Amino acid sequence: MTTLLIGIIYLSFISLGLPDSLLGSAWPTMYSEMGSTITGAGTLAMIISACTVVSSLMADRVIHRFGTGKVTTVSVAMTALALFGFSMSGAYWHLVLWCIPYGLGAGSVDSALNNYVALHLKARHMSWLHCMWGVGASIGPIIMAQCLTGGFGWRGGYRTIGTIQMVLTALLVLSLPLWTRESRNSSVDESTRNVLSLGEAVRLPGAKRILIAFLCYCALESSAGLWAASWLVETRGVSPNAAAGYAALFYLGITGGRAVSGFISERLGDTKMIRLGQGIVLLGIAMLLVPGSVMLARAGLVTIGIGCAPIYPSVIHSTPDRFGPENSQSLVGIQMASAYIGSMFGPKVFGLISDALSLGVFPFYLAAITIVMIIMIY
Repeated sequence: MTTLLIGIIYLSFISLGLPDSLLGSAWPTMYSEMGSTITGAGTLAMIISACTVVSSLMADRVIHRFGTGKVTTVSVAMTALALFGFSMSGAYWHLVLWCIPYGLGAGSVDSALNNYVALHLKARHMSWLHCMWGVGASIGPIIMAQCLTGGFGWRGGYRTIGTIQMVLTALLVLSLPLWTRESRNSSVDESTRNVLSLGEAVRLPGAKRILIAFLCYCALESSAGLWAASWLVETRGVSPNAAAGYAALFYLGITGGRAVSGFISERLGDTKMIRLGQGIVLLGIAMLLVPGSVMLARAGLVTIGIGCAPIYPSVIHSTPDRFGPENSQSLVGIQMASAYIGSMFGPKVFGLISDALSLGVFPFYLAAITIVMIIMIY
């Protein structure tokens, strides 16, 4: 595969991450202007996730009809349009409407690129590409913060990211001949792949277990990211400002862990990388269970992030081997849907549990999810 096309795919993964953390960083300054409340962002996030699930489930047929290059191009363009729509919104219901193309575009491009990389590139690229997602997710809030402090407001932040997405869309349009040429020269004949219904895909041997495992992984990642700061405040007496910074260590662990994983993934293989990651996650959770120590809690969050790092890329990259190249796009689309369902409901389930018990059960909740994931994935 040409270096130029690989570079385009890397840029596309950065693009995937750029908008993901914008809403959280901009909402404190947005909600009053939109006539909403501080909790109104939750509804918007749920709508985006629901649309992403829908587009992930539809992705197989759409990609089979139009090809990865065209689907990626249109999906990024939809995301750019939604970001500009956010910047021009004058009421909360406007945001609700723009969440629809936002989510639909995100799900399609995620499924298309993940399957393409699993089929055509080596395991190291899958790790590094998901590391690029982390880079994008880290840059997004920085751009928003610069716009807020520079007097451009949250609208300027959304317009800036939207402009970056439009530039990427133009690059993707120019790259369409590369996708066609590489598909023609590839050793993988995508024209022979199966377009499976949801029922047919789920009935494949091992499919139900891997979908449950993937749901558990994403519930683990999203729950750790959302609740770590609150847990530190409640159980370790950390100040809210300090806790926010400590919680970011979890994402630092994921991004750094994926950068390192790319150097060892081909030597160990997908299965060993998944097992290694799960073991490191359990080690990090054990560190959280030690009472009283803030330093150990911080180290535990980083360790959990490092453990999470290889799991998602390795599960996706192993899909063609587990289910056959002809079935991989169907399975990747459903895995993406399962991932977003886990991300939607995992943190909410813990919120309900903590209301009934306490935030102190946070490490036990993470451990339970991890154990179910381990059981399901083998």
